[in-house]
Amino acid sequence: MGQILWRLPPRQQQQLQEEMADRLAEGGGSRELGRDGDPQRRTPHYCYGPDIYHLLRTRRGGKEQHGFIDLEMLPPELGITILSYLNATDLCLAGCVWQDLGNDEYLWQGLCKSTWGHCSIYNRRLPAGFSYRRLYLQLDEGSLTFNANPQEGFLYFMSKGILVDHPTELAKFIFYTRRLNWKMLRIYLDERRDVLDELVTLHNFSNQFLPNALRDFFRHIHAPEERGEYLEALITKFSQRFCTCNPGLVRELGLSPDAVYVLCYSLILLSIDLSSPHVKNKMSKREFIRNTRRAAHNVSDDFVGHLYDNIYLIGHVAA
Repeated sequence: MGQILWRLPPRQQQQLQEEMADRLAEGGGSRELGRDGDPQRRTPHYCYGPDIYHLLRTRRGGKEQHGFIDLEMLPPELGITILSYLNATDLCLAGCVWQDLGNDEYLWQGLCKSTWGHCSIYNRRLPAGFSYRRLYLQLDEGSLTFNANPQEGFLYFMSKGILVDHPTELAKFIFYTRRLNWKMLRIYLDERRDVLDELVTLHNFSNQFLPNALRDFFRHIHAPEERGEYLEALITKFSQRFCTCNPGLVRELGLSPDAVYVLCYSLILLSIDLSSPHVKNKMSKREFIRNTRRAAHNVSDDFVGHLYDNIYLIGHVAA
C-alpha cells in the first residue's frame, strides 16, 4: 500500500529522465560563446519537485526502475514515514517484504499510543527485550475480548500487565480508547460506578454551552435507550461536573446542580420531540420556555430560548 504513494506515471517518469539528462549533460552549468565571442555561463535547467526516479536510479547503480518503487531503495526516514500511515494488518504484511522497516519499534509504538491513548504500562520502565509490536497484538486481543465480555477483557489486560486494577487507570483507558464497543462499555459502567465517577471527572466542560457539553458527554458515555436509574445517575454526575467546570456561569445565571439536572432532562425530551417522526405536533419555543420555567424558576427566558434554538438548529443531544 505504501508503494502506491510513490508510483509515478510513465509520462512524468520520462519527463524527469529528460530533465536529468539535460542537467548531467550540462555538468552543473556549462559555458558557451556569447554574441561577442566571450564565453558566458549557460543558465542551468532546474528540476523542481521530488526527483524520485533519479534518486532510485542512483541508489540502484543506474539501473532502470519500472512499476512500483522499492521502499528499501528510499532513505530510511522516508520509508518509515510512508509505513507510518498503514494500519496494523498492512504493517504486518509490509514487515514480510521490508523487514527492517516493517518491524521498526517506533512505528509500533506510535500505532499503540494513537489507538490506545493511555495504558498503565506506558508509565513504567519497560524491561529489556520489550516489543511494542507484541504489545499492539495484546491490546488488540484484549479489545476484542472486551467487546465480547467487558469483565474478561479487563482481566486480560491486567494479566498481561497492561493495566492496573484502579478506577482512575481504568477510566483513563476508556476515555482515550475508541475501539471499545459502546454497548458493552455501557454495561460495564453501569456495574462499575467507581470507574464511571472517575470517567466523568476527565471531562472538561469549561466555557461550553450546556447542550454542546451534554453532546460531548454522551459522545463518550452513551446514554441508555430507555429511562431508568442509570440515565438519572449519568445526568446527575454530568450536572455536578458542569457546575464545577463553570463556577462563573453558575453564579451569573443562578444555576445549581439541581437546575442543570432539570435543564438536561428538558433538553433530552425536546430532542426526542423535535427529531421523532412519530410526533406530529412539535413543541414550540414558547411551550418549551413555559414548561421549563415551571421546573427551573431561576433560569431566564432568554437562556431557555437559546437552549431551544440550539436543539432546533443542531439536533439531538444524545444521538
